[in-house]
Amino acid sequence: MTLDKFFTDTKDLMKLAYPILIAQLIQNLMSFADTVMAGRVSATDMAAVAVASSIWLPIILTIYGVVMALSAIVSQYAGSKRFNAIAKSTVQTAWIALILSLLIIIVFYAITPYLEPKLALEPKLKELMFDYLGYIVWGGPGYCLYIVLRNYTEGLSFTKPTMVISIIGLIINIPANYIFIYGEFGAPELGGAGCGIATAIVYWAMFLGMLAYVYWSKKLAHINLFKGLSWPDFNEITTILKLGVPIALSLLFEVSLFSVVAIILAPLGSEIVASHQIAINFSGMLFMIPLSIAMAVTIKVGFAVGEDNQQQAKDICTNSMILGFIIAICTATITIVFREQIALIYTNDQSVINLAAQLMFLAALFQFSDFIQVISAGALRGYKDTKSILYITFVSYWLVGLSLGVILGITDWIVPRLGAAGFWIGFISGLTTAAIFLAWRLKVIQRRAKAGILPKASEPVL
Repeated sequence: MTLDKFFTDTKDLMKLAYPILIAQLIQNLMSFADTVMAGRVSATDMAAVAVASSIWLPIILTIYGVVMALSAIVSQYAGSKRFNAIAKSTVQTAWIALILSLLIIIVFYAITPYLEPKLALEPKLKELMFDYLGYIVWGGPGYCLYIVLRNYTEGLSFTKPTMVISIIGLIINIPANYIFIYGEFGAPELGGAGCGIATAIVYWAMFLGMLAYVYWSKKLAHINLFKGLSWPDFNEITTILKLGVPIALSLLFEVSLFSVVAIILAPLGSEIVASHQIAINFSGMLFMIPLSIAMAVTIKVGFAVGEDNQQQAKDICTNSMILGFIIAICTATITIVFREQIALIYTNDQSVINLAAQLMFLAALFQFSDFIQVISAGALRGYKDTKSILYITFVSYWLVGLSLGVILGITDWIVPRLGAAGFWIGFISGLTTAAIFLAWRLKVIQRRAKAGILPKASEPVL
């Protein structure tokens, strides 16, 4: 493989990845806007938004994970020029997303009367939290259908619509927050709960915007998506779920791991929790870079596999790993050099800044394994091998990462208790384990592909 080949593949990857990265960052900006605007009402309103979001995010991310299977399915079909199959899989994925989002609404209203009285929260906080959730669940179907169309267009290598629609969503989100939080233009003054209505409106606006693009785009006309509308096909739905459920559970394992660690650290004091949160938040922002590259890798690998160009698929994987490592060197260097300045963005408390700066060294090491494991997982999704991701991430995150974090962080079994640093060493160990085994699994799949023993494009890898 030549240097020219590396630069060509990298350029193609970045063309797909940068709109996804911008879209992901805009999603974070929406959450940031919700928190800041609710906080201007009161600390209780801000806390209600934070708690409600921590409940809503894992639920909606689970559905997002299921739908993520569509981009790999679409890209493989596109590579093999099976356009009718693309329309069918997209429609059936839409049925999955719609049914799951409607189930969320039903379950919410079914359990709220029993759950609300039992939660030991301050009454105003509890009221605002449940109001927020009661509003945002009605936006769930809109968001779920939006991510179906997003994965459909991204699977066909059109990622810029996602970026544009996200920008439109942000433009709508801020004034909608203003109207419903503060009760402007005749709307009720709902405080932090108004963010739930605003977000629901944004969800539906993003869906309608993407729907309009898909309907009128000449670039997508050859798919005939809307001529392929049909009732649920349970065989097709089962195939999609076999790919999507492992992705969803993998996301859930990762999100819940960081939530559990925050809870375990809480008794150690607010300064330790705050420093840990700063390091996690900043690392989460940087994580958008490898995540975007990984999503682009899924598309490119899927297309190459659909074309039965196994060498191209392998080259994309290799070059994306090299690119990821180069970027990790840059982001790790920035993290170390500017660790105190980064902490200052979040707080003026010098003791918290000092603790956070110490954790930033570990956060820098964290990035190398993180880049490798997430890009490897993206490549495996392109090959439609998702069960292995589920097993590897569960073992790596929970059995290795969390267990070691608990031992080092809150016990004296091996060394004196390290607090938050112990959990970060656990994170690094877990992510390194995941990186090693995901990269190994990728090599296994590539050998199988070269030998011609992978399942057909319509079937998942076993």
